[in-house]
Amino acid sequence: MKKSVYSLVLMDDVIKAVDEQAYLLGTSRSNLINQILAQHLSCVTPEMRMREIFDSVTELISSAFQVQQQRSASLMTLRTALDYKYRPTINYKVELERAPDEYLGTLRVMIRTRSAALIRLFDSFFTGWTAMETKYLAEKGGSCACELSEGSFTRRLINSGLDPETAGKAISEYLTVLNRAVQVYFSAPSEFAAALPGIERQYREMMKTSTV
Repeated sequence: MKKSVYSLVLMDDVIKAVDEQAYLLGTSRSNLINQILAQHLSCVTPEMRMREIFDSVTELISSAFQVQQQRSASLMTLRTALDYKYRPTINYKVELERAPDEYLGTLRVMIRTRSAALIRLFDSFFTGWTAMETKYLAEKGGSCACELSEGSFTRRLINSGLDPETAGKAISEYLTVLNRAVQVYFSAPSEFAAALPGIERQYREMMKTSTV
C-alpha cells in the first residue's frame, strides 16, 4: 500500500499521547496516526487486515495451542508442549507481510531444547514433512518454499488471494494438521510410519478447501 509524506500541525499534548500509545503498541508515531485516521474514515490498513487474520486464527485454533501476547501487529506466536519425556515446547511463529504478493507471510517452527537427540528428531520429522508437502503442492501446480536448519523449520505461506477471515481459517487448519503430526511423531517416533497414511489423508482434506 503506497505511502506519501505529509506535514501536520498537531498540539504538543496530542503528540505526547500518541507517542505514549505508540510505545505501548510497539509501533511508530506515524503508523499509529495512520491507523487512527484510517479507522475513523473506514479505510482498511495492513494492520487491520493482519489483525482480522490473527483474530480468525485465535478463534478457530485448536485448544492444544497457547496464544502468546505480541506487541507487533504482523506477528503471532503460539506454543504447544510435546508428549515427550520432560514435555519440551514448540513455538509456531506466524509473521504476515504488510503488502502480500506471492506469499502471505512466513511460518517459523522452533523447538525449545538443548538436547541433541531431540533436535535430531525435530529435523527428521520436518525433512519428511517437507517432502510430503512438496509432493502434494506440486500436484496443484505450487511449490513448498521451506528451509530447515538445526531445530528450526521455516515455510513461506502461499498467498491464495483469500479474504482475511478465510486466510485465518486456512492458517489455523494448517497449524492444527501440522501440530497433530508433530505430536504423533514425538509420542512414538518408531511407530510414525504406521500413522503416516492417516496424516497424509488429513493434509489432502485440508488442501481441498484452501492452500497456504
